[in-house]
Amino acid sequence: MIETLRPDRLELGEGIRWTGDGIVLVDILTGRLLAAPDEPTAPLRQLARLPVPLGAVAPVAGRPGTWIAAAGTGICLLAPDGSTTWLARPEADAARPMRMNDATADPAGRFWAGSMACTEGEGAGALYRVDHDGTVTRVLDGITVPNGPAFTPDGTALYLADSARGVVRRHEVDPATGALGAAQTFVTVADGSPDGMTVDLEGGVWIAVWGTGTVRRYLPDGTLHRTLRLPARRPAGVCLQEDVLHITSARVGLTDPTPDDGALFTVGVDVPGPPAAPYRPAGEAV
Repeated sequence: MIETLRPDRLELGEGIRWTGDGIVLVDILTGRLLAAPDEPTAPLRQLARLPVPLGAVAPVAGRPGTWIAAAGTGICLLAPDGSTTWLARPEADAARPMRMNDATADPAGRFWAGSMACTEGEGAGALYRVDHDGTVTRVLDGITVPNGPAFTPDGTALYLADSARGVVRRHEVDPATGALGAAQTFVTVADGSPDGMTVDLEGGVWIAVWGTGTVRRYLPDGTLHRTLRLPARRPAGVCLQEDVLHITSARVGLTDPTPDDGALFTVGVDVPGPPAAPYRPAGEAV
């Protein structure tokens, strides 16, 4: 049974992750990093608030309470006191206003973050990889609204949605170097926009489909396996906490939001998922 027990309603709830210690998520446009207490009816707790949009975070290995964040026009380290250390702002000098969007760490400990035009300009976005030494590299161009990204548990494949184009692509990944293989179409969604994603231990890909009120599980060959229907029109992010699926949603852009739009939902599933991987700076062993 799909439940929504917390009182919070988010404008653009995304980037939800189970770290192994707890659940974190973001409200992108307000720049807030939030934690979900273990008590399922408790309100979300604010961990930090940035003066720029906050796309997603990953914990930093060996540095409790520190996060690596896709925020504003780049990538920063977010300390426990809320202060930021910027690794790079690759979109600061772009020809049009840009912001970072969804992001995640891979099982080898690199951080991957997508960017998009603030007005969703066609093909203006990119995908960046942050290596262990903090180097930020642009690895893909021509994306309109990058979402996901999500890795298989063994780190050998990346799923990346281009939400505006209704497509999810799969790339082979070299875990040793982070090099990407050529894109292959995994799923094309005709009735909505693929948004946040996560991959379970059987390789099933859970996708929040914006605009449809559904979250869908696809098998590794792209076959639709299961559809969950929510009382919110804009599901945006998903994560697995073992065998519990957590789903964020959004109210932004709705002229007539219902009481459930923007809520955080939970539902039990059959196949568990691993904790979100941390970003591992140089010197932190896998």
